Amino acid sequence: MAHALLHLIATRPQLLVDHAQAYAELAGADLDEVTGDWKRQLRLVAMALCGGAVSTVLTGVALMLWAVVPAAQIEAPWALVAAPLLPALLAAWCVRAARASRGQPAFGNLKEQVRADLRMLRQAGAVS
Repeated sequence: MAHALLHLIATRPQLLVDHAQAYAELAGADLDEVTGDWKRQLRLVAMALCGGAVSTVLTGVALMLWAVVPAAQIEAPWALVAAPLLPALLAAWCVRAARASRGQPAFGNLKEQVRADLRMLRQAGAVS
């Protein structure tokens, strides 16, 4: 394997430079993909926290209204439940979406390319 690589460096150095440049582009594309996923998850977690906080505050307000206002005077008791329920559902959806993985491991394309190149070098070394 080392003999084939040294032969390639000595005879065609530009080919290795082009290959290294392709590796850099592939790593950059994978990095952009990973950071995009992280940003998406961060936004979803922030929305979940905000939804949870709003739901908690509205639940507290609803409990205070329920405790202070006599039951006969409450015209829409369903609103005391519906108001905190909507941001709570939004928060739950955001948590579920943030936990959903995209299925492909980080830098998977780069790892696969390295494996393919190592297989090719081993085959070239076995032939020589």
